Amino acid sequence: MYAVDVVGTGFTVLDRVYAGSLVVSSEELGGSCGNVLISLAMLQRNVAPVLSLGEDEIGVRLVVAFRRAGAETRYIRQTRHIQSPVLAQHLHSSGVHTFEFRCPETAAELPRYQPIEQHDVSRALPVIKNCNVFYTDRLSSAIVDAMEAAAKAGSIVYFEPSAIGDESLFSRAVAAASVLKFSSDRLASLTGRVALHEALFLIVTHGESGLEVRRGREKAWCKSYPAPAVRDTCGSGDMVSVGLIDWILNRQERATGKLSLDEFVAGVEAGQRLAAENCAYVGARGLFRERGADYARSVLRGVGD
Repeated sequence: MYAVDVVGTGFTVLDRVYAGSLVVSSEELGGSCGNVLISLAMLQRNVAPVLSLGEDEIGVRLVVAFRRAGAETRYIRQTRHIQSPVLAQHLHSSGVHTFEFRCPETAAELPRYQPIEQHDVSRALPVIKNCNVFYTDRLSSAIVDAMEAAAKAGSIVYFEPSAIGDESLFSRAVAAASVLKFSSDRLASLTGRVALHEALFLIVTHGESGLEVRRGREKAWCKSYPAPAVRDTCGSGDMVSVGLIDWILNRQERATGKLSLDEFVAGVEAGQRLAAENCAYVGARGLFRERGADYARSVLRGVGD
């Protein structure tokens, strides 16, 4: 089995964007996991999504989007008994966005994300055990099993949850993780409930103010990069993860233990540069759509416009 740069699973949806009205302005692959994986594929990383989608038009569109970006799609399972997920995103004039799982036009409930199951993990186990980075932003019993399998094989496990949820699963996930990215408003609920091992890099985001990187007792503050313009802040956090994972892959190591905090911060800052540039464009990957992957690569290197 060939080695894969990134294997990932988690929140992947059709992102339906409404800008100032109930008229759809764009539809594209979205969700944190979806954004991170497809962006890395566009940067010519070997990416293998492990997902559960419907055997419907939306599912086909999502698979085709991954395939066109260069991702390996054989581990995306499509079945008739589920509907592929859709998320409505409202883009406001300030660049702020809100989300809902209800169609603004019909008020009907939109199909929700469905996590992978144990047989999906079993089928993808060869690549899970041979990836450099395993990424997830959601949890289920099967996903935690995949995280533990990747960690046991020596892969870097990048965990970017939106909530704690099941405390037992969350504790197992954190124990397997190499990197945990969490927002500051949710950190209070994490403190004291889950043990953070000494080797874990913890990224605490503080919105437009910047973010903090911790490992054990070490701390570093990374202020935000100024955006050239703010049209849409959607995907900013995802771009930080894209830049950091890409930087980790450049080091060609399957472990973070050898990295100093200062070295790790350099990768975070590459992601922050990408996030700042992306704010000038509409959509979670507007920079890639409008300027292309080569320009995104130049931003990561610190030589953009």
